[in-house]
Amino acid sequence: MFEPAPFFQLAFLAFAVQWLMFIPSWIFHTEKYFDLTGSLTYITLSLLAMFVLGNDDPRTILIGILVLIWAIRLGSFLYGRVSYAGEDRRFRKIKQSFPLLLMVWSLQGAWVTVTFSAGLAAMTSNLYEPLGIFSAVGVLLWITGFAIEVIADRQKSEFRNNPDNQDKFIQTGLWAYSRHPNYLGEIMLWTGIAVLALPVLHDWWYLTLLSPVWVMLLLTRISGIRLLEQRAEKMWGDDPDYQEYKTKTPVLIPKLS
Repeated sequence: MFEPAPFFQLAFLAFAVQWLMFIPSWIFHTEKYFDLTGSLTYITLSLLAMFVLGNDDPRTILIGILVLIWAIRLGSFLYGRVSYAGEDRRFRKIKQSFPLLLMVWSLQGAWVTVTFSAGLAAMTSNLYEPLGIFSAVGVLLWITGFAIEVIADRQKSEFRNNPDNQDKFIQTGLWAYSRHPNYLGEIMLWTGIAVLALPVLHDWWYLTLLSPVWVMLLLTRISGIRLLEQRAEKMWGDDPDYQEYKTKTPVLIPKLS
């Protein structure tokens, strides 16, 4: 049986952390710690689910470790990127508006909660199933997705840090096969977490399996790819090389042939 209280306590905490950090963000009109706060929220929820509200079965520990690895890597990467750039351009107008900034911080709470929902449901479940085929498939998906995301981020960072590439678009490495390979990796690794969680879900908790669908919709339709494609079109829309790159390179999923 499921005891829903721990899950919803963690979900509320995810929002509470964002609302708390919104206060200094508004006072100082800064977004510097936005992405870092999101990652630290994942870390906090994982640790609480593993050692306070959850159980100590192997599935709980495995999910917690995978999410911790991902959150620590992504948080440090994003924080380093915004520190190097000096700002996150997405926030230039947002941080001047109280309701918009509050909405964005609240959306981050939703991002954490929904994205992590399948993992949290499994970690706070009282059901026990030994690790099996679903675990193997889930871990394989996670490792593959994580590797793709890390490699793609590193390739793009190295490309941008090269002065010869100023005002150019990347089309090498993994970026020759997908215009957004880092987001493909992100979707894959959260799909892996959902598959890993599946054996201990029950009744309406199966709804949390929509978490990777949420990640895909968020990255392809709400923010992420949609915004980056618009920005790229403004910058290189008249560039024949970019138009050729768009024609031959899929937005997300590489061609099989």
